[in-house]
Amino acid sequence: MVSEKDRQMAQNFFVKGRTAFERGNWDIAIDMLVQCLTIVPGFSQARKVLRQAQIAKFRHEKKSKLALKMQEFTAALERGKVAAMLKAGKAEMALAACEKLMTMNPLHPDNVNLAVEAADACNLPEAALFTVEAAYENNQNDMSLLRRVADYYMAVGEYVKARDAYVKLSASRPSDQTILKKLKDAEARCTLTEGGWEAASGKKGGFRDLIANKDLAKKLDAKAKSVMSGSDADDQIAEMREKIAKEPNNLNFYRALARTLSQNKRFDEAVATLEDARKINAADPELDRALSAAKTSAYGAKIAKLREDGKWEDADALEDEMNQFIFDDLASRVQRYPSDLKLRYELGMQYYKYEYYDDAISQLQLAQRSPQERVRALYYLAMCFAKKGQSDMAVMQLETANDQLTVMDDLKKMVLYALGDLSEKAGDIEKAFEYYKAVYGADIGFEDIGERFQRIYQLYKQQQQQQ
Repeated sequence: MVSEKDRQMAQNFFVKGRTAFERGNWDIAIDMLVQCLTIVPGFSQARKVLRQAQIAKFRHEKKSKLALKMQEFTAALERGKVAAMLKAGKAEMALAACEKLMTMNPLHPDNVNLAVEAADACNLPEAALFTVEAAYENNQNDMSLLRRVADYYMAVGEYVKARDAYVKLSASRPSDQTILKKLKDAEARCTLTEGGWEAASGKKGGFRDLIANKDLAKKLDAKAKSVMSGSDADDQIAEMREKIAKEPNNLNFYRALARTLSQNKRFDEAVATLEDARKINAADPELDRALSAAKTSAYGAKIAKLREDGKWEDADALEDEMNQFIFDDLASRVQRYPSDLKLRYELGMQYYKYEYYDDAISQLQLAQRSPQERVRALYYLAMCFAKKGQSDMAVMQLETANDQLTVMDDLKKMVLYALGDLSEKAGDIEKAFEYYKAVYGADIGFEDIGERFQRIYQLYKQQQQQQ
């Protein structure tokens, strides 16, 4: 049992480790995060950041072949010790020892396998998942790794991710019946977590029918997602039309047909297909979303053709019409589905685009309640406040967003860059220097960070000399 004092200590190590990782201080990050996990082995987020730090350090070092050979000799000895610990039932000791191996080489298959085995022995499926997931992200041609990732997604309840992984596996190994069965199971789990159980429970054969329908939909999606052209596409489209004729109320057939039509740039036909589907169910938000996308694509194709023909004024007029459609359509769908926070985010972005900042703020404040849209909504909320001259409010949103971003991805860079810009404008050179330095250390080519960092670095040095 972990005490509250230990939890707090682990949290402090995690914050320090994450901060060091963001600044590119890999060794410090790894040390802090290992200490965190020594106290609380099940601290999932810490292990995820640790994997990212170990991979970043390994890639940054670029050791010579001789150095790698010598390191591998040491690693082989360490693997022997870890295997002995596992055999003796000392799973937690083995898991801790694996971090030394992963720091040496987080992508070596033997190190990955041992770390996963130790995590399994400790009943920490998320720790195993982060290990194989990180390895797969750095070797996406390895289908055996992807299979393990998919299995662990299922184990930790990430059913949508599991389904997507099994779809990719199935495309690679279409005759593997085990994968097809697991894909079907993942689909069923997705349905349950999305509310399908309530719809099917209490009905004779309801659950079985639901799984069968979802399995059929997935097969249709798999066919539709593989882009076809020419006679193959014509055959697929004809087949879908025949199925619609036989089962005119099966929306899965309409979706599959519309997708294939769109992939082959037959947007007007896709629109007509989806409008027919809406006659069957006018209250399906996903159908509405697909219809909006098809209409926008149809506009885009016509605009491109006008420009190709040199009809620039007509193209500009049609583009204005398309932009008006996008805005009106989003506003209409928000009215129909007021609890759809993704739509709130998209409408907020439209208001932001056209500089209606107060309206954008009202939508983005609602959108931030969504776990999926929260951080990006916070960023654009900050941009709205900044445009209105309310810098303190902007900084508050950005700092909240920054605290929730553990990986130095593009969004994290955008947030830190904006914090640096606001700090610089406020005359806080030290803060601006720290924010810019974090971005500069991660991606020297991001926006104009090279120029900004050099400027702020000189100001920072002058300030330090004057103190």
